[in-house]
Amino acid sequence: MSEVGYDNAHDAPLTAVKSVDLEAPAMTAPVDGMGCHAGAATMQAAARAAGQSELLDQYAADYPQGPHDKPQSMCPAFGSLRVGLRMRRVATVLSGSACCVYGLTFVSHFYGARRSVGYVPFNSETLVTGKLFEDIRDAVHELADPDRYDAVVVTNLCVPTASGVPLKLLPSEINGVRIVGIDVPGFGIPTHAEAKDVLAGAMLKYARAEIEAGPVAAPASARSDRPQVALLGEMFPADPMMIGAMLAPMGLAAGPVLPCREWRELYAALDCDVVAAIHPFYTAAVREFQNAGRKVVGSAPVGHDGTAAWLAAIGDAYNVEPARIAAAQNAFLPAIKTALAGVPIKGTITLSGYEGSELLVARLLIESGANVPYVGTACAKTPWSEADRDWLEARGVKVKFRASLEDDLSAMEAIRPDLAIGTTPVVQKAKETGVPSLYFTNLISARPLMGPAGAGSLGQVVNAAIAGKDRLDDMKAFFEGVGHGDTAGIWEGAPNLQPEFRAMHQKKLDKMARAAKAEEMI
Repeated sequence: MSEVGYDNAHDAPLTAVKSVDLEAPAMTAPVDGMGCHAGAATMQAAARAAGQSELLDQYAADYPQGPHDKPQSMCPAFGSLRVGLRMRRVATVLSGSACCVYGLTFVSHFYGARRSVGYVPFNSETLVTGKLFEDIRDAVHELADPDRYDAVVVTNLCVPTASGVPLKLLPSEINGVRIVGIDVPGFGIPTHAEAKDVLAGAMLKYARAEIEAGPVAAPASARSDRPQVALLGEMFPADPMMIGAMLAPMGLAAGPVLPCREWRELYAALDCDVVAAIHPFYTAAVREFQNAGRKVVGSAPVGHDGTAAWLAAIGDAYNVEPARIAAAQNAFLPAIKTALAGVPIKGTITLSGYEGSELLVARLLIESGANVPYVGTACAKTPWSEADRDWLEARGVKVKFRASLEDDLSAMEAIRPDLAIGTTPVVQKAKETGVPSLYFTNLISARPLMGPAGAGSLGQVVNAAIAGKDRLDDMKAFFEGVGHGDTAGIWEGAPNLQPEFRAMHQKKLDKMARAAKAEEMI
């Protein structure tokens, strides 16, 4: 695909793919009858028996797991749900167990969703007979109003995926509204960050087919007269503007950010000859860009060294003259160096998270003067994170991909840093032991990281947290001796632990586990 053909008419053709209307196939229930409470291995076996092997094999290739089952992350479907809910004129429908849908809907609104989440309920009968598929098909027909929506996204959660509910048999479009079906099972997608890639990749694939079929709607905003760089990864709103400013001396411009806010931005992103994988875990999205003949550049313009290398890589991808690349570097590198020196960070920091930008933040902390001996990320190693990993390891940093909670806690407890940046349980454990800590998602990734603006953005909050060590020591001393866990509190005597009850309850659990194991062998 060389370039995108735009039709500036408001009613530009959507797709050349015709609707499919097949009889609803029969499904299979998860084999042990435990539904979403079954183990990952049980659910995987049920999914493969239901004909989902190709899907699971693709997920295993795109999102390889580590030596453990999976990182401790929230339900992965939260990631794809947020991507859909952020898009204008896109309806989102979930198909899964009621408890899962309730939790996902609650957390989506907790994080600021301002629209309803559709839900197609089911029971054992509708699941096994295929009525659930018919209900989903009826739901998308009811939602497909072109005056309200450009697309409807239908997401299978664990049980429908394990049962083989075939979203690929849904119509590709209804009344001009695109229908995008994805499976996001917790037993196939390791993290919610990578679930964002599942939906982003599915939408790019759909948009690429539309482009290949004929002219598509032009972007709502004016197209740049300069070559653009598509930006892959969710960023602080100021970062794309800063990247655009850094690209300008090379005669380039920042293109759309993916995941995007509206469907037409997918066309504009595919119209960019170069894609910057700012967040490196978007494997499916990268595949669609590469299938369209686009070049992909890893890392990001973070810190002095990262900005210099990234500008050079983007310039090479667009065959920009070396003098213009040098002009862009000279215009911003001195300002970045000044910003780094202006807010130095002194102290040892361990860093972990599940957003996918952990290596970028570690680079910025190190260039700010911090000692960062350990970086853990829940995401997998990809070619697009290689430059960051090499830079960090050359400075003695232990980089752990697919890090588990145990990995992050072990590093924090062994190093005893001046500050631990991590996920909620890491922050909790650090504070319990008197180590200052910051929650990565809300306090670190929600800040500018790129260019001169990013160079000084972390120093103030990090230094303030490190300076709070004395306050944590006072709190720890104040609460010393009040117990821990189920013995927490002020006791007049020794707490009544009742070990015989615990032993009896453990025997019941062991018996249930043996019975479940015996059923698997039958």
